[in-house]
Amino acid sequence: MAGRSRGDVRQPPDPSVVRIDGPWRHLQVHANGIRFHVVEAHSEPVPANAERPLVIMLHGFGSFWWSWRHQLRSLSGARVVAVDLRGYGDSDKPPRGYDGWTLAGDTAGLIRALGHERATLIGHADGGLVCWATAMLHPRAVRAVGLVSSPHPVALRSSALRRRDQGLALLPSLLRYQVPFLPERRLVRHDAAQLESLVRSRSTGKWQASEDFAETIPHLRKAIQIPFAAHTALEYQRWAVRSQLRGEGRRFMKSMKRPLTVPMLHLRGDADPYVLPDAVHRTQRYAPHGRYATIEGAGHYAHEEAPEAVSEQFTRLLAQVYGT
Repeated sequence: MAGRSRGDVRQPPDPSVVRIDGPWRHLQVHANGIRFHVVEAHSEPVPANAERPLVIMLHGFGSFWWSWRHQLRSLSGARVVAVDLRGYGDSDKPPRGYDGWTLAGDTAGLIRALGHERATLIGHADGGLVCWATAMLHPRAVRAVGLVSSPHPVALRSSALRRRDQGLALLPSLLRYQVPFLPERRLVRHDAAQLESLVRSRSTGKWQASEDFAETIPHLRKAIQIPFAAHTALEYQRWAVRSQLRGEGRRFMKSMKRPLTVPMLHLRGDADPYVLPDAVHRTQRYAPHGRYATIEGAGHYAHEEAPEAVSEQFTRLLAQVYGT
C-alpha cells in the first residue's frame, strides 16, 4: 500500500475490523444496488402489533458507524441503526456514486430495505449533508432530521464564500483533496497518522485526553486503511467541489433551496473550529422552524465529545416527533 516503507510487509486491514462487539448486532443490507454494513442497537421487546420508528445515523468524513456508539447505547423507544456510508467500513466501495443524488437514494433505499416507509435521519458533517439531500429529494421517506455540525449545504457554501473565517476553516482541505491520488496516499501513510491529526485539530483537548478518544483513534486509523476506503472517502469531498462547476451541481443546489418542512434539530459544539456559527445562522433561512442548540465544551465531534448532552437533545427530538 502507498505510504508504507519497503520493509513493511503488513497487509491492509480487512473490512471486518469495523465489526466491533457491543450491545448491538451487525447486519448486511442491500439497497440502491450495493451492500451496506448496518449496526442495530439491541432493544427491548415491543408489544404485539407495535412497530418501533426507525432512526438511521450517518457518520462524517474519515469515520464509520462507530462514531455513533454512544447513541446506539442510549437512544431508546425507536429502532436505532448506524450505517457505514457508501465507500466506508464494511459497506461496498463502488467506483462511482458519491454525488448528492445517489447518496440520497442510498438512504431512501435503506429505509425501504429495513422494512419501513419513513425514518428520522441523524447525521454528522458529510452524513448530515446526506440527511439534507434525502429530506429534499425523498421527502416522503423522512420524518425528521437531527444534525451535528452540518449546516444546510447552500448555507455552508454561502458562508465559506462570503466569510473569511469560515472560508479559511473549510476550503483549504477541500481544495487539497481535489488533486488525484496524492491525498489518499497521504491519508493512509504512517498508519493513517494524518487522519488522527485532522481529528485532533477539530476536537477539544478534553476529549483527546480521555479513554474514549484513546479507544476510538485506533479504530479510525484501521478503518480508513481498508482497501479503497481512503479514495472513496475523498470522493465525497471531490464531488462537493467539482460539482459546483457543472450543471449537475447547480441543479443539486437548486433542489436544496426548498424549505425543510419536517422537524429539524441542529447541534454545534461551541468549540467547533471547522463549522462556525455563521453557517448555522444562515441555515435558518432553509429550516426556519428548526431548533438550534449549542453543546458546551465540544468541538466538531460533539456526539462523541459530549455524548450525554447530545443524546439528551436527540431524545427530545424523538419525543417531539413520535410522542415517546
